[in-house]
Amino acid sequence: MSKPTTKQPNIPATETIDPEVLAFRQVFDSRSLLDEIIHEGARRMLQAAIDAEVDAFIETHQDRCDLEGRRLVVKNGSLPAREVLTGAGAIQVKQGRVRDNSSDPKGRVVFSPSVLPAYLRRTESIEELIPWLYLKGISTNDFGEALHALVGEQAKGLSANVVVRLKEQWAEEYDQWNQRDLSEKEYVYVWADGIHVKVRLEDDANKKQCILVLMGATADGTKELIAVLDGYRESEQSWSELLLDLKQRGLAIAPKIAVGDGALGFWAALRKVFPETREQRCWVHKTANVLNKMPKSVQPKAKGDLHEIWQAETKANAETAFKHFLEKYDAKYPQACACLRKDRSELLTFYDFPAEHWGHLRTTNPIESTFATIRLRHRKTKGNGTRRASLAMMFKLAQSAEKKWRRLRSYEKITLVIEGRSFKDGIMQESAA
Repeated sequence: MSKPTTKQPNIPATETIDPEVLAFRQVFDSRSLLDEIIHEGARRMLQAAIDAEVDAFIETHQDRCDLEGRRLVVKNGSLPAREVLTGAGAIQVKQGRVRDNSSDPKGRVVFSPSVLPAYLRRTESIEELIPWLYLKGISTNDFGEALHALVGEQAKGLSANVVVRLKEQWAEEYDQWNQRDLSEKEYVYVWADGIHVKVRLEDDANKKQCILVLMGATADGTKELIAVLDGYRESEQSWSELLLDLKQRGLAIAPKIAVGDGALGFWAALRKVFPETREQRCWVHKTANVLNKMPKSVQPKAKGDLHEIWQAETKANAETAFKHFLEKYDAKYPQACACLRKDRSELLTFYDFPAEHWGHLRTTNPIESTFATIRLRHRKTKGNGTRRASLAMMFKLAQSAEKKWRRLRSYEKITLVIEGRSFKDGIMQESAA
């Protein structure tokens, strides 16, 4: 009895392919029955959602009838079938054609689909995939190969020319976004970080580049991306240029508090541009920095002692836990304690803000999680892309992540912060008579 053979991808003997791309092809070129079931299930679900939206629209306008009582808003066949690239592969669907037979053209209703917008050919997952592949080092001419491995034969529609046009379009979007008017904006809380990734920017042997990222929370608790810009060594000069640019574009109201890593040149720049803004050091960064200066055998217990500080119910209890940590470890690990001690006041600023917001204010996690994929999975390639294109790709990935950011918990209390109300241990204090 012969052994079952595994289908091998159809690759010419002379063709040289990146091992990662080859691995993808080996997986996707040998689709199992389960893959086909998932693909067909996805197609049926999408088609059902499209049909349901058409039916709901017609039902909404069922009262629109002519003099003989016949409905005016009806389904009139279907538009030509089209394929949409999704994470489950290429899916073929049909959109019902809706017609309003009213005699007055100005009074007719128009069906605008939201499930399958007009001219959609790629889902957002593919739109996110292209910037990620670019930053990972895939060249424009290799996009067809990489996308074929991920979504199958229909990825052939995404040729090198299509990718070039998309890159240029996104670069223009980034330029416009980077020059937008901010005069109507007020960011109550801001988070800042310098993301050190091997992005495809022009090299400079004497300068270490990073991506400067600033995000903020508005008065209604919505988190927004404020700035994505390249800088050198997270320097004060780079951050000053970024903050001054925001101010020149209309951002006149200083944030109430800024959250970031203690090593940033951001703080020196912030004190010059927005001196009224209070400072909060990121506890995730600080914990990692302190533990890095201690033996691994001690780190688990020390980490627990650090948690006792920032998880304390009151600032007084946090101060006590802070003192306890220094007394316990200072003799043996003075560098670790010095690292913790130098930002003592700025580590506890969050106690002067609503307790419901503490989880947001103690860390720069919103930025960290957004760029984690790029930071961890990026590799440098021999061929460098342009600065503008690379920043545009970073912007598109951050913009996609922004759609998934959750609103601040108890966001209505931000209004109290804007009003300048006083908080102690997270509880609002009554105004003095």
